[in-house]
Amino acid sequence: MSRTTAPLSDSACRSAKPTDRAYKLFDGDGLYLLVQPNGRKGWRLRYVKPDGRERLTSFGNYPVSGLADARRKYLEVKRMLADGVDPIETKHQAKAEAVIKGRTFESVALDWHTEMSAKWAPGHSKTVMSRLKTHVFPLIGASAIVDLDTHDLMQPLEAIKKRGTIDVALRVQNYLQSIMREAKRLRLITINPAYDLEGSIKAPRLVHRHALPLSRLPELQERIATYKGRALTRLTVMLSLHVFVRSSELRFARWSEFDLKRGTWEIPDTRPALDGVPFSTRGTKMAGDIHLVPLSPQAVALLEQIHTITGKFDLVFAGDAKPWKPMSENTVNAALRTMGYDTKVDICGHGFRAMACSALIESGLWSETAIERQMSHKERNNVRAAYIHKAEFLEERRMIMTWWSRFLEANREDHVTPHEFAKQAGENVTRIRSARWAE
Repeated sequence: MSRTTAPLSDSACRSAKPTDRAYKLFDGDGLYLLVQPNGRKGWRLRYVKPDGRERLTSFGNYPVSGLADARRKYLEVKRMLADGVDPIETKHQAKAEAVIKGRTFESVALDWHTEMSAKWAPGHSKTVMSRLKTHVFPLIGASAIVDLDTHDLMQPLEAIKKRGTIDVALRVQNYLQSIMREAKRLRLITINPAYDLEGSIKAPRLVHRHALPLSRLPELQERIATYKGRALTRLTVMLSLHVFVRSSELRFARWSEFDLKRGTWEIPDTRPALDGVPFSTRGTKMAGDIHLVPLSPQAVALLEQIHTITGKFDLVFAGDAKPWKPMSENTVNAALRTMGYDTKVDICGHGFRAMACSALIESGLWSETAIERQMSHKERNNVRAAYIHKAEFLEERRMIMTWWSRFLEANREDHVTPHEFAKQAGENVTRIRSARWAE
């Protein structure tokens, strides 16, 4: 029997949090939102068939299908029932007719996904399938692929755009275009409606990460040193400045990745997942590779201090209240704001990478290849990438990291330019580089 209750609001649907067990938020007359322990929310409608039996149908997942969408579909079902039509049987008949008339979009997409997965990393394959199931299949999956036009293909893209996730919309657009190209190659369609999707979504404007001029290094280090917040936060910000890795590479680090005696940090491409922590498997962006970070004596000293705080945990940068979860992704930027910086104008955590890269280039001491490798930038030339992967320029990169830490020390009181500091410390560096390149 349907239940009489106060109607739902969109804010109630949006703010519903998962618990240990699935629970229902009722909108009335059999329509409810089912909230799963994994956080997924789906619309369900319990109704009575024309023959008197109870049935359950689904209306898609929230927020792809919003409250207004669910109510609209609910009214359609009610109208069908008033006419003596069972909506589930009608849906099954429509799918059967679509298969008879031609293959459904979902069946073609699944075959396409299977073929492409042989070329993809497992994580990427899983992500693509999740996006198709979440955004595409509920809207056009059951449609005969031969009947789809550009307007139909725009439906999932428009739904994603309304959520503000433009990057996801662009990726899903690429999937649709690739799937429809495959359908044409198989002669399932004669005209590819996905061609006209091009330009329907504007890529977000690339925003460069903000970085301070190197002349403000003394000021920055003074503010970090006198930061009055949590000790682990202060040490994390300073370490981030010394090692200049990406925020996810730093935040999800495990102590097992470090060898402080040898002064090395090996960042894998994929890490073990942490329960309840999104994207916790992220490692280096260099798929299939380990990013080796040589640790300067200064970086090792900072890590030893951090070890006294979090050494009993798996995570290096453990959260304060929940040490089995990492510190918040906003921790470093929040600390910089407390220090008086506008992270949208002056400096953000990612900006440390730009500062280090700028100093290394300006010094004139290091090869471009070694700098790029230490920045963990992906090499686009496959032949060159194979050589870099094998050689790794470890000797030069260890010297780079030590030089950068010493450059930071030299800039504690007064500013010294990278070129000036290179003159002071470059004699030994130049001799080693010359001997190596002469081989």
